[in-house]
Amino acid sequence: MIPIHDHPLGATLAVRVQPRAARTGITGTVGDALKLSVTAPALEDKANAAVVEFFAEMFAAPRAAVQLVSGEKSRNKVIRVAGRTASELEQILRRHFAV
Repeated sequence: MIPIHDHPLGATLAVRVQPRAARTGITGTVGDALKLSVTAPALEDKANAAVVEFFAEMFAAPRAAVQLVSGEKSRNKVIRVAGRTASELEQILRRHFAV
């Protein structure tokens, strides 16, 4: 399982994004990061928007609760889900994926 950290504003996790993929979904891990493929290109923040939308849907949170903490212009990003704890995110990830 990848490390997920509690933060005063929510829980954070590291993500490695692969834009322009055949389909959107979690494809595994890369080091301590979750590997996420998105169909959107890395142009005009479309890939970032796809990342936020994917995690908002997966964690049943409003889009405004999912934020890019770092890595806006990089494939390596840190995502924060406001109002959730690390243990809640871990449970959801374990239910849906074997990572």
